[in-house]
Amino acid sequence: MEMKNGNVEQRLENFVSGKEFYLQDVLGCHFEDGNYTFRVWAPNAQQVWLVGDFNSWQKTMPMVKDKYGVWSIRSELPQNNQFYKYLVKQSKGEEIMKIDPMATRFEARPGDAAVVGDLREKRWHDGSWIGRNKRSNLFARPINIYEVHPSSWKTHPDGSPYTLKDLKRELIPYVKKYGFNYIEFMPLTAHPLDASWGYQTTGYFALEHSYGTPEELQDFVEKCHQENIGVIMDWVPGHFCINNDALAYYDGTACYEYQEKWRAENRGWGALNFDLGKAQVQSFLLSSALFWLDYYHIDGLRVDAVSNMLYRDYDRGPGEWKPDKYGGNRNLEGITFLHQLNRIVKGKHPEDLMIAEESSAQVKITGRIEDGGLGFDFKWNMGWMNDILRFYQMDPLFRKFNFNLATFSFMYRMSENFILPLSHDEVVHGKRSLMNKMFGDRQMQFDQLRNLTTLQMTYPGKKLLFMGSEFGQYLEWRYSEALDWGELEDPLNQKMQNFEEKLNNLYLNEPALWQLEQEENSVRIIDADNKDESVLSFIRQSKVRHDFVIVILNFTPVRRKHFKIGVPYSGSYYEVLNSARTEFGGQWDEAPQKFVTKKEKFKDFNYQLQVDVPGFSALIIKPSKVHIARRKRRNK
Repeated sequence: MEMKNGNVEQRLENFVSGKEFYLQDVLGCHFEDGNYTFRVWAPNAQQVWLVGDFNSWQKTMPMVKDKYGVWSIRSELPQNNQFYKYLVKQSKGEEIMKIDPMATRFEARPGDAAVVGDLREKRWHDGSWIGRNKRSNLFARPINIYEVHPSSWKTHPDGSPYTLKDLKRELIPYVKKYGFNYIEFMPLTAHPLDASWGYQTTGYFALEHSYGTPEELQDFVEKCHQENIGVIMDWVPGHFCINNDALAYYDGTACYEYQEKWRAENRGWGALNFDLGKAQVQSFLLSSALFWLDYYHIDGLRVDAVSNMLYRDYDRGPGEWKPDKYGGNRNLEGITFLHQLNRIVKGKHPEDLMIAEESSAQVKITGRIEDGGLGFDFKWNMGWMNDILRFYQMDPLFRKFNFNLATFSFMYRMSENFILPLSHDEVVHGKRSLMNKMFGDRQMQFDQLRNLTTLQMTYPGKKLLFMGSEFGQYLEWRYSEALDWGELEDPLNQKMQNFEEKLNNLYLNEPALWQLEQEENSVRIIDADNKDESVLSFIRQSKVRHDFVIVILNFTPVRRKHFKIGVPYSGSYYEVLNSARTEFGGQWDEAPQKFVTKKEKFKDFNYQLQVDVPGFSALIIKPSKVHIARRKRRNK
């Protein structure tokens, strides 16, 4: 990759002041004037050597340090596709082989050497997708995300995992068929161990070698865009892999991590926390974020473990942390960095999604920085996820005593811009699969899983579902094995998958379920107090008054005949979706219901419908012909 946009001196000046946003153009390996130049930041190293295939990995190529703490060398010896590392004589004299933090390609594991060479400049053919995104309001459009771990979605008959080339051929049409319009990949960045799922990053500019080549990722994203599917990537700027040959204590001192040991240690992950207040680290991470958005046309970043960047006492007990200068628990440097991250990304890519995985409620995460937010577009609604999964795992006999678990999130739904996640974290480490969390026998579990996904799809907020949940996989997710596609030989799994196809495509094509998401009148509660029968009902509204859907969710196995609900207008209504139908794996085979209102008051409504609600069912009803009184004009 050749040097771009300014001279080296000025770019390095920007680097040490936290203002270089394309650091990969300056540090790392670059082909310049017929030779390769290598630059690496190691300010307290005694000496650094370039070693690789081209010099038999010997200390024959010493590098020279400048005033910015950057070591460099230019040589005609390295050739394209050879491997290299830096041999760093650290501050106390120990010599350690280190990876290139700016590498854009690494060799296959178990090796971790960087690869000499250029990344190709792609001629993209996704202008229509990008243009549409720039013109549309990302908050007022459907977002239904299919979360994927790249190497465990499917495997070949010999057990080898699919690469991005394979996923391009099979995953993209699958996602489109089943009504998802975004794919979210767990981290694509280089990592040394599959068991970390990618969250222990070593290469912040390098695609994980086992997933494929940079060209294959570009081609995958382009094909997604041509099929009107966006691509989001999990990105981990809070902590990094502790491996001795990677970023950790790069020159023998705290380069990328905090100086204070208690702040540097991330014991929960066995990792090291980035010093988010250090200018060079800011340049490094901001450049990484923009690199994936620019070079790969990724449509958004889901920023992992934001709480770890917000709070000094995160995952620490009494006496294990020190207050900030105001006596509080805030990580002021982390907050400033997140402000900067969102300003920079949204300034250059306003159409891309910035999503926070964050579990606290002390700091406002979404919304404009000027209004007190951190600048993220969306936040995962972890409270909704925890409450709703606890509710569905409960014996239905006791749900009436815990009905608030299903309804409480209505109270705070406008406090942030939410994504409703049913993610990988909930189907691993003994938590059981989503289907197997449901109470009861296998039939009841599938009935309730359809109920749950209907609740998710009709509840206010964007949607995320982890792979395998769409067909009700019984086993937990295993990162080292493919999904259990053989389960689709079971009619219940097959019908669950068919239901998800119907439900998801209904969501994508139903403006009432997403058009007014940021407004209070997007939702109107019919009845959230029916604890004894454990039935929840509400309305989702589009911009057009007569365009709305009614949602009825029965959380018990008891059929509710002649069940009364309030509706806003007189007229006729019809059943759009009934999750209990035999075609979806249920036991309801009666004709689709049609309804005519009665003029009887029900709570805040002047009209009623009587509905037959099967046990554990989710019903979606729409008006076919309603009478809406004209609003009276005010006298001027």
